[in-house]
Amino acid sequence: QVTLRASAELNARRVNQYTLTLWAACPGEDEVEKRLFVQVTSGQVLRCDTPFNSAGGDVVQVLADVAPRTPLYAVLPQPLGGLMFRLRNHDTPLTLTRRGLVLAPDNGFDPSKDTQRFKLEIEVMDRHGHNCSGAVTVEVLPSRRPRVTFPEPHRSVTVTEGIGPWEVVTQVHASGENVRYAILAPVVPTLFTIDEGEQKVGAPRDTLPCPRAQCKAMPPPTVTGEIHSTRRLEAAHANLLIQAYNALHPTDHATAMVNVTVQGTNRWAPRCVPAIFVSQVPETVSPGSTLVTLRCTDSTGTDECLHYALEGPPASRSHFCMEGPRLKVNTTLDYDSEAVATMGFQFTATIVVTAGEQPPQSTHVPVLVTVTPVNEFRPACPNSATFTVPETAAFGSVVGRVAGTDRDYPPDSLEYSLEGESSPAQPFSIDSRTGEIRVVGPLDSRQQKSYRLVVRLTDTRNDLDLAKRHSRLCDVFVRLQAVPDQVPVCTPEVQELQVTAGSPGSRQPVTRLACHGSPDGATLTYTIVGGNEDGRFRLEGNTVIYLPNDQVKPRTFVLLVEVWGGSGAGRRSTVVALVVHVTPWSTPVPPSTTSQQTTLQKEPLVVTRTEVVWHPPPWFVAVLTISGTLLLATLGCAARSLLCR
Repeated sequence: QVTLRASAELNARRVNQYTLTLWAACPGEDEVEKRLFVQVTSGQVLRCDTPFNSAGGDVVQVLADVAPRTPLYAVLPQPLGGLMFRLRNHDTPLTLTRRGLVLAPDNGFDPSKDTQRFKLEIEVMDRHGHNCSGAVTVEVLPSRRPRVTFPEPHRSVTVTEGIGPWEVVTQVHASGENVRYAILAPVVPTLFTIDEGEQKVGAPRDTLPCPRAQCKAMPPPTVTGEIHSTRRLEAAHANLLIQAYNALHPTDHATAMVNVTVQGTNRWAPRCVPAIFVSQVPETVSPGSTLVTLRCTDSTGTDECLHYALEGPPASRSHFCMEGPRLKVNTTLDYDSEAVATMGFQFTATIVVTAGEQPPQSTHVPVLVTVTPVNEFRPACPNSATFTVPETAAFGSVVGRVAGTDRDYPPDSLEYSLEGESSPAQPFSIDSRTGEIRVVGPLDSRQQKSYRLVVRLTDTRNDLDLAKRHSRLCDVFVRLQAVPDQVPVCTPEVQELQVTAGSPGSRQPVTRLACHGSPDGATLTYTIVGGNEDGRFRLEGNTVIYLPNDQVKPRTFVLLVEVWGGSGAGRRSTVVALVVHVTPWSTPVPPSTTSQQTTLQKEPLVVTRTEVVWHPPPWFVAVLTISGTLLLATLGCAARSLLCR
C-alpha cells in the first residue's frame, strides 16, 4: 500500500507526475523491481485564506451601536459546497451560522463599555474530511452617537382661527438618537402642546391592544414632534421655546423658537382687475411674454396671501402659464400648425385666484386668447416647372399647372400671374386661382421651339393686414413638340358629275368636297390646278361653282382640285379629280343639276399595288417535310419513355 505523507502538499502546476521505484523479494525467489507512475491533476482543495489562517487571525472592527444579529464577518475560504463550520471556543456572545457568518449578539453590544474584543477560533471541514482552521477577532469600538440638533432653530407659522382642539398646528424635527421633545416656555402652555412620547405611525392614541392573532405587522415607533392645539383657536400670537433631548442621555439637548400666529378668518373672495381677459395676440409673440398682470386683493386689502393657478384644456395649459399674478406665454403660438387650427385659433382658460386663509375663498377670471396670423414666409416655386405641348394644340388647351407652395396658413393660398401680357411672343395665359397655363395663340415649332414664362406667385389671406403680402418670381419653360402635317383625305377622290347649264350670268353649285386634314382641325385650302378651261369653274371654300355661258354643245370638263393642309413650308396636299358633263341650257331638258357618284368608265383610275411573295423550290419543301416528320417522331418517343417511367 502506497500512501501520501501527512505533511506533503501536492501542486499540479509545479509537479504533475512522480516516478516511484518499488522493490520486492520473497524467500527463495528473485528480487523484483518495478516503477510506479503517480500523476497529479488539478482539483479543488480546501484551503483557508490569509489572514484568517495566520498566526494572529483576522481582525474586524465594529461600532457598539450595531444592530443585533448583524453579519460581522464571513468565513469563505473558497467557493466550495458542503462545508461545515465549527466554533472551538464558546466563551463569546457572538454567533456562528452554518454558512460561516459571524453575527452580532441577539441583544447587541453594551454601548456603555469601552473597546471590547472577542476572539473566535473556527474550524472548517468539507465532506471529504479535509479541514482547515483560523481565527477572527472582533473589536467593538465605542459608539459615535450624533448629538441632538435642530436643523431649523427659528420658525414662524401662520394659521387661521377656527382650528379645533388637538389638531396639528405644525411639526418640529431634531436630528439625533432617542429624541424627545418638550415645551420650555411658556411654563404653563394654554394654547399648544407637543407630542413628546413615542407614537406608532398609523395607530390612534386611544386604540386598545389587539390580540396577537389579529394584529398585523406594525411599523417601528417614531417620535412625531407635532405641536397640537389644546382648544379652539382665535386670533392670537404665541412664542414657543421647544427643547429636544436624548432620552438615554438627557444632557444632550438643543432648543428652537417657534412663533405661531393665529389670523382671523377671511370671509370675502379676492377681487381682481380685470375681471375677464379677452385679447388678440400675433403668432410671433415670443415665449415668456406677459399677456396680462392681474391686480387682486383679499378682504384685508393686500395681495400677499393670494395663490394663482391656471385651469382649462390641456392645450391652453401647455401654451400659457402663471407666474404670480402674471399670465405668460409658455410656448410658441404657431398659427400655421395643425394643433392651433384644430383649436379654432382660440384658447380658453380660467385663472383661479385663491386666498390663503381658512376657509379658502377663490375668484375665477375667464381668459380668451385669439391667435392672429402673421405673414412670415414667402411663396416657394415648384421643383420642376417644365412643360411640353404639341404645336397643334388648340386654343384654350391646358399646358400644365404651376404648383407653388406657401407654409403660412391657410396653406398654398396663392394667386398666379404672368409677367407681361399675352401676345404672339407669349401665346399663353395663366389661371390666377389654379395656376393652370393655357394656350391662347398660334404655336409654330419652326419659328420658336420653347418659351420662358415668368410666373409671379403672391400669397393671400395670410396676415391680419391684407396689405402685407409676399411674392416670388418663378421661371416656367414650355417646349413645343413638332407635329408633322398630315395629308388631307377626301372622299371620294374621283367624282363624275352631270350638270345642266342655267342661264348665262348665273352661278350654279356643282358639288361640295368632303375632305379632312389633321386631327386638330386645321383649315384646308382648295385650289383648281387643272382642267378649268375658259375659267368656267370657281371655288368658294370647298364648294365648286359653275358659271354658265352661251355654249350650245354638251361639253365634258376634267377638273383637278388640289387640297392643302396645315401651314408653312412643310405642308402637304392631295388632288381630287372631278369629271363634269355640262349640258347647254338650250337643250329641251329642264334646267337642273344632278350629281352622280360613280367610277370613270372611259378613263379608269389604275392603282398598282406590289406584293412580295416567295415561292420556295420543290426540294426545299421536301426537306422541310421530312425534318418535321422526324422531329415529331422523336418527341413522341421521348413522351412515351417518360410515361413508361
